[in-house]
This record gives sequence, C-alpha cells and structure tokens, in this order.
Amino acid sequence: MSTNIESHLDETRLFPPSQGFSENARIGSRAAYDALYRKSIESPEEFWSAEAEELQWSRKWDQVLDWSKAPFAKWFVGGKTNISANCLDRHLDGPRKDKTAIIWEGEPGDTRTLTYAELHEQVCLFSNALKNNGVTKGDRVIIYMPMVPEAAVAMLACARIGAVHSVVFGGFSADSIRDRIADSGATAVITADGGWRRGSIVPLKHNVDEALNGQGAEQVARVFVLRRTEQDVAMQEGRDVWWHDAVAGASSDCPAEELDAEDPLFILYTSGSTGKPKGILHTTAGYMVGTYVSTKYVFDIRDDDVYWCTADVGWITGHSYIVYGPLANGATVLMYEGAPNQGTKEADWGRFWEMVQRHKVTIFYTAPTAIRAFIKAGEHFPEKYDLSSLRLLGTVGEPINPEAWIWYHKTIGGERCPIVDTWWQTETGAIMITPVPGAIPTKPGSATLPFLGVDAAIVDETGEETGPNEGGKLVIRKPWPSMLRTLWGDDDRYVDTYWKEYQEKGYYLAGDGARRDEDGYFWIVGRLDDVLNVSGHRLGTAEVESALVSHDTVAESAVVGRPDEIKGQGVVAFVTLKSGIEPNEDLNKELRNHVGKVIGAIAKPDEIRFTAALPKTRSGKIMRRLLKEICAGGKISGDTTTLEDFSVITSLQGKEEG
Repeated sequence: MSTNIESHLDETRLFPPSQGFSENARIGSRAAYDALYRKSIESPEEFWSAEAEELQWSRKWDQVLDWSKAPFAKWFVGGKTNISANCLDRHLDGPRKDKTAIIWEGEPGDTRTLTYAELHEQVCLFSNALKNNGVTKGDRVIIYMPMVPEAAVAMLACARIGAVHSVVFGGFSADSIRDRIADSGATAVITADGGWRRGSIVPLKHNVDEALNGQGAEQVARVFVLRRTEQDVAMQEGRDVWWHDAVAGASSDCPAEELDAEDPLFILYTSGSTGKPKGILHTTAGYMVGTYVSTKYVFDIRDDDVYWCTADVGWITGHSYIVYGPLANGATVLMYEGAPNQGTKEADWGRFWEMVQRHKVTIFYTAPTAIRAFIKAGEHFPEKYDLSSLRLLGTVGEPINPEAWIWYHKTIGGERCPIVDTWWQTETGAIMITPVPGAIPTKPGSATLPFLGVDAAIVDETGEETGPNEGGKLVIRKPWPSMLRTLWGDDDRYVDTYWKEYQEKGYYLAGDGARRDEDGYFWIVGRLDDVLNVSGHRLGTAEVESALVSHDTVAESAVVGRPDEIKGQGVVAFVTLKSGIEPNEDLNKELRNHVGKVIGAIAKPDEIRFTAALPKTRSGKIMRRLLKEICAGGKISGDTTTLEDFSVITSLQGKEEG
C-alpha cells in the first residue's frame, strides 16, 4: 500500500517574528538557525558536547555517543551527574537562590510560592524521608499526585537518590495504577488524600488502596500520603505514612547521588495498540541535556520570565516542560491544579486569563484542544483581562488547526507573540520539530522545521525521502540525546514498535503521517492509524478537521472513518458549534460543501454529526477510537477510564440508535 497521503489544505499565510523579538532572542535569524542546525547535524558530538558543558557534572563523559549496538543508544558515556542537582543545587551559589522557582495555585484559589532555596530544602527533606523508609537507588516508585508542588518535589527527590519514578496521571483508575505497579515492580507509592478537579475531589488514596488489593502489587512496602483535601482516608499500619510525618524527622542535608549517565531516570507509560501499556524508559544525562537545551532555545527562556505550561505532570509534557527543562534553566514556573474552566466559585472560562494577568505570565504553553474550547466559550472571556505580559505562546499534543492558530495569535497573543507549534512524543523526551521563535517565520498549522540535532524526514515504504507535499511516514534518521532507551522489560517490543520497519537504514518510526511543503516545513497530518483510505485516496484526518474548523460556525471537530462497501472508508465528522449557533440541515450541507471547497470533493464528509461535546481524555485528547466504534455500530470496548465525561459517549450512542 502506498504511504502517499493526499494533502490539499492550502495554507499560505506567513508570520515572521517581530524585529524586536528577534533582536533579543537567543537565535535571532534564519541564517543563525541554519548555521547552528547544520553544525548540529554534521558534527552532532561537538554540538551536544558544547551544550552539555553548560550543566553540572561530577565526572565528564569519555564519549558523547555510543551507537554501536543500535537501536540501543548510550549518550555521554562514562559521565556522572544528577538531574536534581542540575535543577536545584546548580542555582544556589548565585542570585537564583532566592528567585521564585514555583508559583502554585490550587483550584479552590489557594496559592504558594517556593524559591530555589526552599524547593531544594523540600526535595532534600523528602529524599531523606524516602531513604529512611527503605527506598534506595534503582527502586521504582509510583507517583500518583494532584498538581501540587509536592508532585515536583517527589520527582526531584526520586531523581536525587537514584530511584526510578513512574508518574501516573491523577485521573487514571485503580486498574491503571495496578498495571503500572506490576509492570515496573514498584515498591513504593507516593500519593495524596485527594486532589481537586472541576470542583470535586478525586479520591487518590482510595484508588491506590484499591490498586494495592489486587495481584501484582504485593511488593509495595510503603505508601506516602500528602494531606491536600483533608478528607478522611484509610491508613494501613506498617505500610502507609503521612508525608508530613515522614519529613518531620528527616534531615534537610541530602547530597545528590552521583549517577551514571545511563542510569534510569523514569518510566512513563503510554497506551499501546495491543492494550498493554508501554513503559517508556528515559535515562539520566541524555534526557537532562535534551530538555535543558530545548527549553532554552524553543521558549527563548530568560531569568525574568514567568513560564506557564498547562499540562499535568502525569504526562511527558509535564515531566519535560514543567519540571526538568525549566528548572534546569533556572526559570520561574507556574503550576495550576485545576481545569481551564474552573473558577474559584463556579465554572469560568476566564480563569486562565485572570491568572495570566495576576501572575504576569510571559510564556504560555497549552494544547490545541484547550484553545478550541476557549474559542467555543467565546472571546468575551479573554477580552476581560490584560494579557500584555505575554511574549511567547506555544502549543503541544496534536496538530493545531490553522484557524485555531489564528485565534490564538490574535485574541491571546495580540498579534505580537510568536507561536511555537511543537511536535514531539513521550518517546522522544523533548521537542523535535518546532519553530525557533526569533528565527523562523511561522505558518498556521505547521510545526515548521526540525529542532537542533534532529534529523527528521518524510519517507515512503522503501525509506526513500518523498518530494514536496507528497506525504509519507515521519522518521528520525539519527539518534538524539533524549530518546527513549527501550521499553521497560521488553527490548523486543521496543525494536518491533519503533525500528523494525526501517531497521536496515536505522530510522526511528514516529507513527505519524506527515508531509513537507516546498519551503521544507513539516505538516503533521495525524497518526498513521488515523489516515483514511477513501476510494484509493489517503486523507489525513487532521486536514479535514482543519477545513471544518476554518468555517465561522465550528469550534471543534473530530473526523473518523467508517466502513463503506464502495469507497473502502466513508468520512464521518463530529462537529461542535460555537456558542449560540444551532445545528440544522442547511448548515450540514454548507459544512460539507465547505470541506469540498477547501480540500476537494474527495474529502467531503459522508455524514456530519453535530454534538455538544467530543469524548476526551482528562489530558484533553479526543478519543477517536471511541468515535470509530460508534460509527461502526459496535459496542464501546477497551479502556475508558481516562474519559473526562462518559455522558458524552452515552449521548452520541443515543444519536446513533435514534
């Protein structure tokens, strides 16, 4: 089967960075980017060595990269370092000691700030608490926490003593926790009595208790429990200990362990096509260097920034761009516990923008799903607030529709802020394709160009690079420092999943369909699983969705295929309309014709279903798998524990039956 993906979405608008931004940026011109990128590809060891030397090492490496047993990489071979020390201790000898490291705001409105010195003290206290309770280097520790500063403290404390953390998103079920404990062999769990989510308390400790009652969790010897929501929880004697009691008798002096560059840092589980979660393993030094360098250049970070990434620490974005990358750069990071529409008293879509105004946020990094939700809620929410402190915007998680990009640019960025549309994965550890904001003119919907040291390409089935706008499979042709090292306990699956298809060439298969335009810009058109085959034409769902969202009435859309005897697959679009607009048959026809006009007749949806909401995970990603099952007329199968609101599925199934 051909990998060629039809690509007709015509996007020609170009937005160069302002002269003022470029003049003050770390990389201030296309020529400067081109020169640095060329060096990073032609002399990668020299490039990464120079960047790594900005960090703290107890022993310098003997070799930058060992690729002799590809695809099993070793970076900074022989080097010794500690990422916790690089995020904390490194900043204590100068003015950053008393600089704010974390500004935290809880969903009910409570706030705290921690300086680098205070965060260092908290991490040392909890590091010693871990050690006092039998946690040692190499032990695996599950972290199942709300978005509170102690979540970052727990991660940094594990890293400090060489324990391998595995963060489980606070919206996951007891079964998900048990699966991850069993696969990782974790011996300790760090949790809280509960966490706030949309005005309700998520029963975190209760879920942990349920998980530990099942098979596969018998080896867990200690559960640390943070008091957050003050609800009554069961505490099992001999196993459970309150966080405050654990640190009460601990010393605040805890030198960071000297760790080998390739010592495991964390395991982060991501869903697998077979249903069994994949334990992505990241190691110490390469991940540290990758997140440090990408944060520095992609967000053009500086000492006076207030940086807010709205992700949860349960996802890779939270690991790399809330905790490790920004803190290694000495940044001031805003953490928020709640959802974007949760006000202190009632649902309020202005909560984010009020926080930007109050905390004078300068860099804002969020998901396209959230942006489309803000569009649906209406411009009157952000218009109430002063967003002039913002100087840089970012998006992450999935391709952003061009019209959502334009709204973000105008309404939130005031047409002055560059937008870094970033493509990367849990597996890549750090950002891979992105505009460098002071150097690269942006196109709405395109992640633009590879980041420094990233050799990305679009190839066909044989591994040959495709021509402009032809489309194919996205691959990375050379190793990079923050790459995953393997899947925990399953080297064979690691090779089969990411390397087998182009093993002779040594290419990493990202699993995304993409194209490069005539300017060399990358356009991600969706997961290869989400590419539709309509009458022999391969259409990327992302482009059909973008065409729909470009219509004035549409806030958000999700496109899936359904079986069609004649065409192979029919195109079904689930559409959410902007506030105040009612669906009708005329609008249905208008939207179908609009897609035909923007992309071509082949892409016209066979059916448009209007819905008040789309099924999303708690991290904001649309669960297209469930929409496919609804379209096929089958029952919902598989894990639905990550669904934010199951009533959305019930409503859609009702329409199906009607």
